[in-house]
Amino acid sequence: QVHVVESGGGLVQPGGSLRLSCVASGTIFNIYVMGWYRQAPGKQRDLVATITSSRDRTNYADSVNGRFTISRDNAKSTVHLQMNSLKPEDTALYYCIVRITNGDYWGQGTQVTVSS
Repeated sequence: QVHVVESGGGLVQPGGSLRLSCVASGTIFNIYVMGWYRQAPGKQRDLVATITSSRDRTNYADSVNGRFTISRDNAKSTVHLQMNSLKPEDTALYYCIVRITNGDYWGQGTQVTVSS
């Protein structure tokens, strides 16, 4: 059993910052990738950013590149997403994904709302 829990969402004004965190726990032998997706109302779930456990290779959606930074702490099975210069179009439910040997596991999501 693998549990994935996100935290750090909230309401922020345009131009502001938020830091999301995600912790994976349970029967985990090897995490290959951790990352974030987001889903706005009426839209599909889209990739935001991912990071590999080896070499910390990162991948960002074009829409967030240069504004968001993903990082991880392998020892703590934790991944963070630092979000700066937030825009109203960043408003969405943000999901953490953890890819391990036997598949992908998702959290329940944390809401990010960017509004004045």
